[in-house]
Amino acid sequence: MLSTLRRIVQEVGTARDLQAALDIIVRSVRLAMCTDVCSVYLYDDDADRYTLMASEGLNRKAIGRVTLSRSEGLVGQVGLREEPINLEDAASHPKFRYLEETGEERFRSFLGVPIIHHRNLLGVLVVQQAVKRRFDESEESFLVTMSAQLAGVIAHAEATGSLHIPSSSHEKPRQSRFMGVAGSPGIAIGTAVVLAPPADLAAVPEKETDDIDGEIQLFRQALCSVRDQMSRTAEKLAGSIPPEEQALFDVYLRMLDDNALGAEVETAIKKGQWAQGALREVIEEHVGHFEKMDDPYLRERAVDVRDLGRRVLASLQQQQAQEVTWPDEAVVISEELTPAMLGEIPRHKLVGLVSVQGSGNSHVAILARAMGVPTIMGAVDLPWERVGGRELIVDGNLGRVYASPAAELVSQYRQLIDEEQAFVEGLEALKDEPCLTPDHYRLPLWVNTGLMTDTVRSLDKGAEGVGLYRTEVPFMIRERFPSEKEQEEIYRDQLKAFAPKPVTIRTLDIGGDKSLSYFPIKEENPFLGWRGIRVTLDHPEIFLVQIRAMLKASAGLDNLRIMLPMISGVPEVEEALYLIHRAYHEVLSEGVDVQLPPIGVMVEVPAAVYQVKDFARRVDFLSIGSNDLTQYILAVDRNNPRVAELYHSFHPAVLQALQKVVNDAHKEGKPVSICGEMAGDPAAAVLLMAMGFDILSMNATHLPRVKWALRNIPLEHAKEILDDVMEMDNPRVIRSAVELALRHRGLEKVLAGRADVAG
Repeated sequence: MLSTLRRIVQEVGTARDLQAALDIIVRSVRLAMCTDVCSVYLYDDDADRYTLMASEGLNRKAIGRVTLSRSEGLVGQVGLREEPINLEDAASHPKFRYLEETGEERFRSFLGVPIIHHRNLLGVLVVQQAVKRRFDESEESFLVTMSAQLAGVIAHAEATGSLHIPSSSHEKPRQSRFMGVAGSPGIAIGTAVVLAPPADLAAVPEKETDDIDGEIQLFRQALCSVRDQMSRTAEKLAGSIPPEEQALFDVYLRMLDDNALGAEVETAIKKGQWAQGALREVIEEHVGHFEKMDDPYLRERAVDVRDLGRRVLASLQQQQAQEVTWPDEAVVISEELTPAMLGEIPRHKLVGLVSVQGSGNSHVAILARAMGVPTIMGAVDLPWERVGGRELIVDGNLGRVYASPAAELVSQYRQLIDEEQAFVEGLEALKDEPCLTPDHYRLPLWVNTGLMTDTVRSLDKGAEGVGLYRTEVPFMIRERFPSEKEQEEIYRDQLKAFAPKPVTIRTLDIGGDKSLSYFPIKEENPFLGWRGIRVTLDHPEIFLVQIRAMLKASAGLDNLRIMLPMISGVPEVEEALYLIHRAYHEVLSEGVDVQLPPIGVMVEVPAAVYQVKDFARRVDFLSIGSNDLTQYILAVDRNNPRVAELYHSFHPAVLQALQKVVNDAHKEGKPVSICGEMAGDPAAAVLLMAMGFDILSMNATHLPRVKWALRNIPLEHAKEILDDVMEMDNPRVIRSAVELALRHRGLEKVLAGRADVAG
């Protein structure tokens, strides 16, 4: 069954549209399971009905015409229950509904499984047989697995507008929602512009053309160029490779002949597809055929065909540079956004970014936050290559992308954007005001930085200090480790810009999802591997250079604080302190007059939560990295969109851990700050203030909103809210309770940027 399933999936992957994919599935599943019938019923949420969209075994005239209501018949029951129904005698079931036009009266046994994608019901997959029998467990498992594969195909078709259900009243593509990871906050509404990486067949977007003759001419030139390259390579290697290997070049040249692959690509171009898209279609079809072959040698030829396709594509792209027509409000989408891509986009037209790959801490996400562009990373299910030109909503607050959104949803989001803009403009007056509650409690608000653009924005927002300067950013944008002198200049700029306000510089924190191209770390589980302080203690030469650079940069300013990331035990603290004191004495011996700065540790792993007292006796301050601490406590990868909904900072275990850290640190007389995303969330900030955090450090864009919220709620009231929610056991209920309390105090405006909307 496994090999059969793999073969069907490969064949479906070569289908040119959804209907072709459905036809392949019903035909292949019927053969694989040796049943008399296999059918697919798709559900239209707006019409609240199922439509028979494909079938092998039922009357073909019924396809596209037969419909069922949401609860009608056995198909309706499968959808309502959202689980398989397996019957040896379907007609005896009380919900059986006989459909005369399908010709199904002779089929007794019935097995139906729901087609579900991200909790949304898309349809029902059914097999039937004339003989009276119950399908066995392996058959049921096979059909469930097949429906899961089909769900992704249907969801993609919905997003690209290629799904057309005859009963639907919609003329335009239906609204589809895709989940990703919030990379940069904010909301954007615009037109999708797809950017594809070079010479990647799978990344070539679909695009129609009116200039068919021009596209054919470009393709022929590319084909001729690759043939010439191949011939020259064959001549060059003629004396150094065996005759049988030499013969392969002849095979490749024949495949590139105008009457072989060339003719098929030209046929596709004549149907209105641009040359690159036509090439991708033909190559993928041939690759699919080879991959399905049983003979291992022939299966390997799929690699050769794909390689030829890439060569022709590269030649095409050289002479056919991707001409992008930029709409006034462009949402740029790519399989993997890169910093270089950002440099090519007209900034005045860019409103949003979406990347299929990448995480919320990738370099692109960091740059997007610095630019203030709403961004979503890791939208793995978005059929990015097929959404060009469609209207999109990018919700960078909730990590959602809506393709072809309904007018009502667009209206709701536009209202949110307008409200947000008006509110933010009104906060500018608070820039020079302290964060002082109505009952006169003073809470310093600091910022997290990594680029000079962050620094400028932070000072403009009235930041009182830097709670986290990410030193990995300067390392990431280089092709080698920066020298001690280069680092000194970078840190000096940061310290000088904020002086005399304190600047907390974190030592190099690489590993996990933050990598350096010149210092690759490849591990099975990088988040539980070699990262943070573990790397730099293993490489004291890196650590010492960085500490010396920090100390020299602080000369005459004396506003430096050094922070150690990913600490999980006292020995790490003691070893790091030894190296810091060593670097300090080395700097003094060079004649640099500098003070030893305060040193702190980050509480990011559960082990650190229970050693706060031990840490506090050795360092000057503690700072909680709530992003990592939350993901480690909950065992949820915060950059994985498939489990993103399980990552919740308001989880009772997280709140209890935060309170414990504050209490234990204060017992030792040491201050505690927090520098994760929680600090920039007004609802969370209320709880953090009530817990007793001494400093909140956040992205500069969030600072005015948090300041406004805390200036409008007394500390005593915040403590009452905290007492109430600490008795609750559901993170969503906790968040709702906090937001409700803020609304009762007339503070709903601070929640506008996170407001959920229908859809």
